[in-house]
Amino acid sequence: MPVAISVEEEILELKRERNAVLLAHHYQESEIQELADFIGDSLELARKAQTTTADVILFAGVYFMAETAKVLNPNKIVVVPDVNAGCSLVDSCPVEPIRAFKKIHPDHIIVSYINTSVEVKAESDILCTSRNAVDVVNSIPADKPILFLPDVNLGNWVKKETGRQNMRIWQGACIVHATFPARRLAEAKAKYPSATVVAHPECPGAVLAMADYIGSTSALINYCAASEAKEFIVMTESGVKHSLYKNSPEKIFHFVTNENCNCSECPYMKLNTLEKVRDGLLHLAPRLELSAELIERAKLPLERMLAIK
Repeated sequence: MPVAISVEEEILELKRERNAVLLAHHYQESEIQELADFIGDSLELARKAQTTTADVILFAGVYFMAETAKVLNPNKIVVVPDVNAGCSLVDSCPVEPIRAFKKIHPDHIIVSYINTSVEVKAESDILCTSRNAVDVVNSIPADKPILFLPDVNLGNWVKKETGRQNMRIWQGACIVHATFPARRLAEAKAKYPSATVVAHPECPGAVLAMADYIGSTSALINYCAASEAKEFIVMTESGVKHSLYKNSPEKIFHFVTNENCNCSECPYMKLNTLEKVRDGLLHLAPRLELSAELIERAKLPLERMLAIK
């Protein structure tokens, strides 16, 4: 009688058989992160996808992240656990208005957050992530007007940090970060007066104004690990608690719920499951395919971003 093996064991065996790498975002369920070959934020995962020697990339995140991996690895098989794992920022920024804007404002440099579709990336001059957005904008000559898209909160924060005045900002928002109320953060600060507040720059300006530190997902994790503080209020998606506690098991982390779901979870990120990861490796599907022309056009602004340290 054959011995039953767990889903986790199936995934590990399939990774070996397929010469596959499992990339996972910090917002994934902890059981997926435990099996990942690499865990990171959007910038780190893009860099890892750029250098992998695996034949298959299983991307446990959301769809635009897998598109980025495919652009960097056109000859590799890129698989997503669930094609419905989208992003509200991607949805808020369709490509047609961007093309129309370029025709009317050909002088503008288009800086696109990595949380955009591959079609929007292909219309952009350079990409950015929350970790390097300030550096990307600072790399553009001061006399050049900029269209920053799609996240309005990240854009406003970058505009403030860089002092750029000639910068238009698209009015998109993350359904998780944008709905964190300053009121609830104020209540949490009153409840935990000794806690340090760390926040993702996709949060509203009123929330960022109360933060002791603002940074990308991995930057928040690293800051908490290096800080002498022992207690934190964390203003980002709650999946990050896996990495926070792994890096700083002796510290205390509090999460504030948002107005959208009275939670702090991304519903798209949570569509991925161990069973879907297993099935993706087993069937090499759903497989991401992009045209050579689209890959070529999207690759240039992506490589420009990756060239900025």
